Parts: sequence; C-alpha cells; structure tokens
Amino acid sequence: MKKILVTVALLALACAGAFAQEAVTAFAKSDFVPGDEIFFDDPVENEKLGEFPHFWDFLGGEECEIITLNGEQAIKLSGWFTDIAPLMKEAEYLPEEFTIEFDVWSPATGGSSLNDHIDLVLQSEECGDYCVFVALNPAWNEEKEVNGTPDLNYAFYSPSLDYRDGVAKGSLVEPLIKANAWLHVAASFNKRAFKYYVNGVRLVNLPNVARPTRMLLRSVSNCDEKDRFYIKNIRIAKGAVPLYDRLLNDGKITSYGITFATGKADLKPESMTEIARIAKLMAEHPELNFEVQGHCDNTGSDKVNDPLSQKRAEAVVAALVAQGVAAERLSAAGKGSHEPIADNSTDEGRAKNRRVDFVKK
Repeated sequence: MKKILVTVALLALACAGAFAQEAVTAFAKSDFVPGDEIFFDDPVENEKLGEFPHFWDFLGGEECEIITLNGEQAIKLSGWFTDIAPLMKEAEYLPEEFTIEFDVWSPATGGSSLNDHIDLVLQSEECGDYCVFVALNPAWNEEKEVNGTPDLNYAFYSPSLDYRDGVAKGSLVEPLIKANAWLHVAASFNKRAFKYYVNGVRLVNLPNVARPTRMLLRSVSNCDEKDRFYIKNIRIAKGAVPLYDRLLNDGKITSYGITFATGKADLKPESMTEIARIAKLMAEHPELNFEVQGHCDNTGSDKVNDPLSQKRAEAVVAALVAQGVAAERLSAAGKGSHEPIADNSTDEGRAKNRRVDFVKK
C-alpha cells in the first residue's frame, strides 16, 4: 500500500506540467504561510468568455476580459497601465495580517522596450498611490531575438511615510522567470512586514512598511496581442495561525493551501509548501495521527465529487508519505460536498468549502 501511495504522489507532482520540477522543490522549502480565512477567491473557472471578470472592478487602462489559454480560462490584461481591483463590499478591506496569491503567465515577447511588467500594488488613503508595489518584468523578446534580463523591483513607504525602493537579487530572480510559463506569485503582510514570493522563493523581505488597506493588479504591457499578461487563481486570505495552534483549538487543521488541478486529483506544486509544514509538524509530534479529508463545494454532482474528493485525499496522504511520514499514521476520506462549513449558495462560501482537513485520530 505504501508503494502505491508514493507512486500516486509522484504521478500527481509529475502532472503539474506548468511548473518545472525545481519549482516543486522550491515550494517544499518555502517559508510562505497562506492565510487561513479566505475572503476573496477567484479561480476564473466559470466565467463567460469575452466578458469582463465579474469578481473585479476596472480602474482604468485598455482592456480586460476572460480568455482561454492552453485550455484554461484566465483574465487577460491588455495595454499600458491597465488596473483591476477585487470587487469588495468595503472600500478598505485588507486586515492587519493577510496573504495574496495569484498565477501570472510569463509571455514570450517582452515588447519593444523589454520593460513590460505585472505589478502588485497595495494602497491606503494615507499612502496615496501605493504603500508598496512590486513590478515583475519577464523581459523576454524572442521574435526580436533579444533576451533581456528578468528583474523584479519594488518601492514602498515606511509607517512614517519615508520613501524607499530596491531591486530583488538578480541571481534569485533570473532562474525563476521562464518564457511561456505560469508563475505562482504570493505575498504576505503581517502588521508592518511585507514579503513577496515567486514559485515559492522569497524575493522581497521588507520589515517596516506602511499598512495597506486595499490592492490592485496592474499590467504595463507594450507587447503583441498574443503575448499579453494573463492571471488566474487569485486568492486573498486573512491571518496565518500556526498549525499546532489550529489543532489545539479545533481538533483539526483546515488547509486552503493545498490545491489541485481543476477537476483532477493532481496536486499543484504550490501545495508542497503546506504539505511540507504538515510533515514537519508530524515529525515534531510523533503522537499525531490524521485522517486526511478531501472536501468539495456543491458545483457538480455527487457522482463526480465524491470519488474526486477521495482521490484528492489519497494524493495528499501519498505526498506526506513521500515526505517521510509513516503511512500507518494517515488515512484518507473523501467527503465530497456533504460536510460544508459555509453557505454553498455564495461564491465566498464555496471557496471556504473547497478545503483539506487534517482530523486528529
């Protein structure tokens, strides 16, 4: 049984496809901790093609619409200074501690200036245009037979509103940025500390930043129509409670950091960050044994969701075994959509119901 589980884990990771194997390793070593209370989640799966994404507000620029890229739906951001922001009930919605994650397509053509970039901009009334922004520039231009150097630069204001800026270390950035590839971007803010990651690698670490209260994503692009920036799987979450504290409080660990390919049991590479943390917790506490439960929302039928959630739970068990956890300490249970913890009639509720639970045995 253990050999079968390990094989499943390796197959799941091999099927990640969009990311190189080195990215999987980087995620397993990453210190990024996703927030545990999701309040915005847009996988961009069920949007109407050619329309503006209904979870977002258009703040200016050229064009933003839903497209299909390599068989997956994504948001296309076109043109120079195209800004979109999450459509929220409150104008100021970011808490003192939060995380942001999204996937962005790194185009093969960087435009004539080799200076196109996709920006994460965190704002507040006090700061004005930004408290902190990070600009990711792939700098590829294959058609013109020019390859610029990928770079990542940032600027921010301290809590006393002193302006500062910088550039991420080139030796870290360059190996991460591949042409025609999805990159997983993650950022965390903890009261005043800001961190920014690409494919699990921390590229920006700022200890003293003015607190933001809202965000936007910006495309600055002069490249050809076929090589715009595309984004998907955008998620914003509150806080990041330590795993053992969650276990003590609730008798289980509910994870939103373990995600899968749409309609499949293939683990996304970024899931390895959370899986590695669970494996470390179990190594530190040999008395812990878990039933790993896969949960879905109510999209789709029980005939599909029930076996899918079982396969996903088994894939997580397999990945933990591959991390060195003894197979006898784990079991897998697919719960389908039968044990919701939020209202499945709302987008926010469905996002909370798509989860993996580690229930203490």
